[in-house]
Amino acid sequence: MNGSVRMGRVLGVSLRIHWTVPLLVMLFGYSLGSRTLPAAVPEQSDAVYTVAGLAGALLLVGSLLAHEAAHAITARRKGIEVQSITLWALGGMTEMGRPGAARAIFLVAVSGPLTSLVVGAAAFGAGIGLDAASGWAVPAAVLVWLGWVNGVLAVFNLLPAAPLDGGRVVQALVWWRTGDRDRAEGTAARGGQVLGILLIALGWISVLRGVFGGLWLAIIGFFLVVVAGAERQRARLAPALRGVRATDAMSSPVEICPEWFTVERCVEDVALRTHHSTLVLTDFEGRPSGLLRVPRLARIPAEQRQTPRVRDVAVPRSRCTTCAPDDLLQDVLEKLRPGSGLPILVTDGRRLMGIITGGDISRLVQRHGLRRPESR
Repeated sequence: MNGSVRMGRVLGVSLRIHWTVPLLVMLFGYSLGSRTLPAAVPEQSDAVYTVAGLAGALLLVGSLLAHEAAHAITARRKGIEVQSITLWALGGMTEMGRPGAARAIFLVAVSGPLTSLVVGAAAFGAGIGLDAASGWAVPAAVLVWLGWVNGVLAVFNLLPAAPLDGGRVVQALVWWRTGDRDRAEGTAARGGQVLGILLIALGWISVLRGVFGGLWLAIIGFFLVVVAGAERQRARLAPALRGVRATDAMSSPVEICPEWFTVERCVEDVALRTHHSTLVLTDFEGRPSGLLRVPRLARIPAEQRQTPRVRDVAVPRSRCTTCAPDDLLQDVLEKLRPGSGLPILVTDGRRLMGIITGGDISRLVQRHGLRRPESR
């Protein structure tokens, strides 16, 4: 979601639009205006079909927003923090905290498809009524199409596979039956991987048969495989991270470099003698001011290292993930944002305590496995 742009707020929640949304509008607008409407309402001008297709595509984006807004409203009613809503080519994503109970997961999950069904039924009924009452065939056909698409959206989202809403329903039911949240997340994620692989196969078979719309299925399937795989990995990590505080996971002492060093001096005095792949920059008062990855230095030609300061090529602290020593590691990882991530700076006020890298987390998981050989 790094390619999304903030467009304001909806119901007090930040709304972001991904760069693929205009692509979605163009594709659906073209399909609706060049194929669906001419077949349903023939003998209209090209201008009418173009305007109607564009209007239908924009209404579809609005219905996607209504779907995600329903998730956000239900989540906030259940006391779950909602950070943002992002619309993109494959639908929408509502970024929120982890629900604390199976009932909350279930209610948040079903609210979206139910909203899509309501919007679809309303659009379909309005289209039928408009055609019968006024004879406005083109607007009526657009509304009927919108109703049909929302119905398909609702049904597809209820498939039992994470990250679809149906996968969240499965997760809620397994959690409620077993009392094991990690097992529930893993079950839903496996369903997502299986469905994704099936969609990829079906999509490519369709493409090989000349139905190029199958490429869309393959893209959706690929997305499901990737996201479900990440969720399955998180379910595996959760037992090892539960109850672990940042101070227990961090690496310390940390290799530091003054932010005013030139790149050349940093390479000669710090990078060449350290075994670390990430350096922490400090300002004149010794406070951490950013993160510098050693591979980034290696990509700078030797003849261009004399003038630039390391702060010019580092990740500033404002874009780094930070936490306090006593913060729970699992909570910190849940709050990672696009554009930030690992390593995590562990600070006590202005004082640098350590950093948490991917290697530190891997070691935690390995130690957890050694303590529980019976689980293998």
